[in-house]
Amino acid sequence: MKPVYIINGFLESGKTEFINFTLDQPYFQISGKTLLFLCEEGEVEYDPDVLKRSNTVVEVIEKEEDFTVNKMTELEKKHRPERIIIEYNGMWKFRDLRLPWHWRVEQQITTIDASTFPTYFNNMKSMVSDMIRKSEMIIFNRCDGIEDLNVYKRNVKALNQNADIVFEDQNGEIDEIMEEDLPYDLKDDPIELDDKSYGIWYLDSLDHLERYEGKTIQFIAMVMKPQGFPEGYFVPGRMAMTCCAEDMTFLGFVCVYDKIDLYQERDWVKVTAVVKREYFADYEGEGPVLHAVSVTKAKQPKEAVISFT
Repeated sequence: MKPVYIINGFLESGKTEFINFTLDQPYFQISGKTLLFLCEEGEVEYDPDVLKRSNTVVEVIEKEEDFTVNKMTELEKKHRPERIIIEYNGMWKFRDLRLPWHWRVEQQITTIDASTFPTYFNNMKSMVSDMIRKSEMIIFNRCDGIEDLNVYKRNVKALNQNADIVFEDQNGEIDEIMEEDLPYDLKDDPIELDDKSYGIWYLDSLDHLERYEGKTIQFIAMVMKPQGFPEGYFVPGRMAMTCCAEDMTFLGFVCVYDKIDLYQERDWVKVTAVVKREYFADYEGEGPVLHAVSVTKAKQPKEAVISFT
C-alpha cells in the first residue's frame, strides 16, 4: 500500500509552509522519491532546495475535475514515488475525493488561519466540517491577539473529538483552554451544567479529565442504553448539532447506576454523579466514568439539541 499524507485547508492557511518545513525535517526523510500533488497555488512557494534535498517532485493539478483516480495512477506510474503528499484545495469538495485502491491515508492534517476562521466557519461550515472531520491534527496558526481560541477548540472538538489541536502564534505553540475560561466554577459542589456548559464540560473532559476527577456534577440528560452494555450502566447525554440540522451527534459518558431499569431509553433525567477515571471496554482504555449519586425524572429541556455555534 502506498502511504498518502493529506494536508488540507483554505487558501493562505499555511499548508505550503507546513509541508515545506516538514519535508526538511530529519524524521520525515526517506530514501525514495516523494510525489507532491499541488492542488492550490498561494503566495508562498516551495523552496527548490528543500524539494531537491527531500527528493520531491511536484505535480500541479489546476482543476478539481482533473484530480481523478486515473490521473493519480498515471502520475504515480510516471514518478514511481515511495510516498505521496496531497496539498488539497480548500474550495474543492473534500467528501468527493477518491484515491486509488492501493493508496492508504497515513495521516490527514488541516491547517487553519485563526484570524479568518470565524468567517469560514460561519459561512462555509459544511466545507470546513468535511476537512476537519477525518483529520488527526488541526493546526491553528496566526493566533496572535486572538481571544476566542477556546471557542475555536470547542467548534473543532464538536466535529472531531479525537483530533489533536495545536495553536501557534509568532513565538510558537501556545496553550488553549484555561480553567478561568470555563463557564462554571470548578470549586462548586455540585458543578451545575446548563445547556451551554454541558457541551463545554463534555469536550473539556476529553482533554483535561484531571480537572473533574472526584468532583460532583449535575445536569439534565437523555437516557441511552447501548446494546451490549453491562447491567447497571447507561449513558446520559445530549444531542448536539455540530454542523447543520442533518449533522448531529450524541455526547455522553458511561454512567453507573444500579436502578437504571426504572427508566426507559430516551427518558429525560436529572443526573447527579461523581466523575472518576476508570477503564471501560467501549473506551478501549481509561476515560470518564460517572457514578450516579441520584437519577430523577426530569422534563425535556426547551432546546433538546445543544449547539456549538
